[in-house]
Parts: sequence; C-alpha cells; structure tokens
Amino acid sequence: MTGIQLTPQDTIERGLALAAAEGADGCVVLVAETSSANLRWANNTLTTNGAMRGSSVTVIATVGAGEGTAAGVIGRSSATEDTLREIVAAAIATARAAGPAEDARPLVEGTTGADWALEPEETSVGVYEKFAPALGESLRRATQQDRRLYGFADHEVVTLYVGSSAGLRLRQALPRGYVSSTGKNADLSHSAWVGTATRDFADVDPLALDAELTRRLGWATRTVSVDAGRHPTILPPAAVADLMTYLFWQLDGRDAFEGQTVFSKSGGGTRLGDTLSPQPVNLRSDPSLSGLEAFAFAVARTSGGSSSVFDNGLTLAATDWIRSGKLESLMTSRHTADLIGVPAATPNIGNYVLSVDAATGTTDDLVAGLDNGLLLTCLWYIRMVDPQTLLLTGLTRDGVYLVENGEVSGAVNNFRFNESPVDLLARFTTAGATVPAFSREWGDYFSRTATPPLLVPDFNMSSVSQAS
Repeated sequence: MTGIQLTPQDTIERGLALAAAEGADGCVVLVAETSSANLRWANNTLTTNGAMRGSSVTVIATVGAGEGTAAGVIGRSSATEDTLREIVAAAIATARAAGPAEDARPLVEGTTGADWALEPEETSVGVYEKFAPALGESLRRATQQDRRLYGFADHEVVTLYVGSSAGLRLRQALPRGYVSSTGKNADLSHSAWVGTATRDFADVDPLALDAELTRRLGWATRTVSVDAGRHPTILPPAAVADLMTYLFWQLDGRDAFEGQTVFSKSGGGTRLGDTLSPQPVNLRSDPSLSGLEAFAFAVARTSGGSSSVFDNGLTLAATDWIRSGKLESLMTSRHTADLIGVPAATPNIGNYVLSVDAATGTTDDLVAGLDNGLLLTCLWYIRMVDPQTLLLTGLTRDGVYLVENGEVSGAVNNFRFNESPVDLLARFTTAGATVPAFSREWGDYFSRTATPPLLVPDFNMSSVSQAS
C-alpha cells in the first residue's frame, strides 16, 4: 500500500501526522492539482490539441518557537505514501539545519472549509465546444481571403489545498484561459496580434477576434516610415497591461523599504502616501473581482521579499495600491508590515484593475480624438533598465499604426522604447474605460488584469527597430 497515490486531503493529513511524529513544532502542506487543455493552429490549420494533468506537493516544517523558529521547505511534483515520508523528513532536516527565520510568526489558524472534501476540478477539450467551430470558420475565412492565422488557446483549472498543524483546511479551484492569435498577410510582410483572457471560453468569439486582425492587416496596406523620438501615442488596454504588470510586480514593501525600487523614498523608507500622478488613477486588487477571481488566501512556497511561508492561509482582502493618484499600499507579509511600519499585512493578490475616475470610451474613441500620432498595439521583450525609476525598455511588435485626423492611415516601422510606467501614470492626458486586458508579454502566466486605453503625449520611441 505504500506506493499508492494519495488524494490531496490524504496527502495533507498524513503529511501533518508524519511531521508531528518526527518532532516538527509546526507544519503546512500545500497540494496543487492542475488540469489543462489546449488548442494550437498554424497556417490556417488546427495542428494539435490535448489535455494534461499535473500535481505538486510542498511541505513547510517549522522547529523551535517564537523568534527562534526555523522553517524548512521541500517541494515535489507529486507524492505517494513512500515519497511523502521522505519529503516531510527532508523538510524537517532543512529546518533544523537553518537558522531562526526573521519572518517567523505563528502559523495562521483556521478551521475546515465547507468544500474541503471535494475532489479537484478538471477541464478538458470539451471547454472548446463552442469556441472550436467558430475558430474553424475563422480559419476558413482566412484561407479564402488569402490571410494566415497562427495561435493557441489554453485553459486550466488549478485546485489548491492547504492544511496546517494550526487547524487550517482550505480548498479553492481557479479556472483560467486565454487566446493569443496572430494574423499575417499573404506574403507575410505584415502581422497583427490580438489576445483575450477568459474563465471558461463562453465569452470568447473567434470571429470577432479575426475581424479585428483583418482590420489591422487592412491598415497595413499603406506603410509609412516614422523616425524615432517622442510621439503622441495611444496604448490600448493590452499594451497598458504589458507595462503596468511590471509596475504591479514592483510593489514589494521590503524592496522599497531597503531603497531598491521606484517606491523607495530618498533618504530612507518608502513613498507610501506620495502622489504618483495628478490624475485620479487607481490600482486595486480584490480576490473576489468578478471574472478576475484569484486565490482568497495567501500562498507562499518560499519566503522572500514581502512573502512568507508563515503566512500561508492568511485571508486576503481588497487592497488599494494606488488611490486617486496616491501610493496607498505596498505588498507586505506580517513580518514586512512590522518592518516598514504599516498596521497590517497586505500580501500579493493574483489580479489587479487599473482605472481612472470618470474615464469613458474605447481605444477607437481615443483614435478619433487624435490629430497626429501613433497607435501602439502590443509590446514584447520588456526588460528593466533602472529599478530606481522603473525605466523599462522593449520592442513594439505586430502592428504600430499612424493616426492622422482621427483615423488610422497606415502602418509604421517598429521601435525600441524606453519608458517608466510610473512616469506614464503622471504624463498621460486621456484615458478610456477600464476593460479586461490580456498582456502580450505576461498574459500566459498573469492574465487576471483590467486596464484602460491611454493617450500619452510624448511616448519615447528611442530608436527604430528592425523587429517584425
């Protein structure tokens, strides 16, 4: 019987029992079960489809008490009765070999959730029941119109179980899906990209996505050479998400406190309370946001920065990171909240919404109001140049367009850009309504985002790029 696969609940209960028997003072066990299904297409032909399942187990053992508590963390792809005993023993040995953890806190207490006994949720290629026929029609249309379509669709459900020696028994299942599609003209000289995130594909219309690709390829029938420099530039929601996701990831309270980021105050401390933008900009996370639901409790498989393995299971609440242009919160564990002097922990949450008070309209509305400038559709290869200003560099891709007299009049060359998303929040002049936004650069693993389109009067296209 020792080699059999365990249920998530059995893995946790037996792991906790083994830890107690081996002398651990505390223990947390996390089990994640992942079910996924995907479609791929290229050159107007569906190429592959498939379904996969995966599992991971993480054991966090603590030894000692109070400030002298040490933690050991061991993770594996799966566990049987045999391997679970080895994982627990290794976690305890790691804790005993470690020094006291500076982030040590009592483990989060809790009770058994109402859905604890449920099995992991699964997806299958059946999630594409309505999507696939419409995708097939868009592939046929592309062939008839001498265009080429390439892309992929992924759907996954992660069911996470967390149990601890402090009585915590939590379970949550999160679905997540997305589509990324690129269109090219017949001679492959021009390309355009669209993408969208979804929970279940019921709200994804492949024909609408293809219509947008067709429109953008149509814009490229005229090409114009534009020099590098600062240009009035419209960023649609996807491009805004490309940049703002990087900003979101830099909201680490400890890094800011230690002077390492754009949110560090000159002379020491953080910029909490500082005005970042004269505009009524808001950046907010909430695990219960409709359509963008995230885990409702803290999940930490390692300690570092502003995350702590001791905080696993901590209830997450709606958090304003930026409110009316002012920096309101930074991501903190219980330890880093004390370190930087804020009243309560505000852990990372797996979504965000960027909005501007009273902003309305779409990307097309911003285009209609622009006399001369650029429409930038997506970015890629984004890297940080300077953490103190959050200066980023990267390339434009799959469609930069010229706007003249309120209309898109042609495609232009690609650029390398150099911009700080913090500066952009201070410099944009017009915003549209916030909508779900799928980032081209980061969306395949961080897709629960919503942003508005923005007009930046002087976006820095630092040089012309040969990228296509």
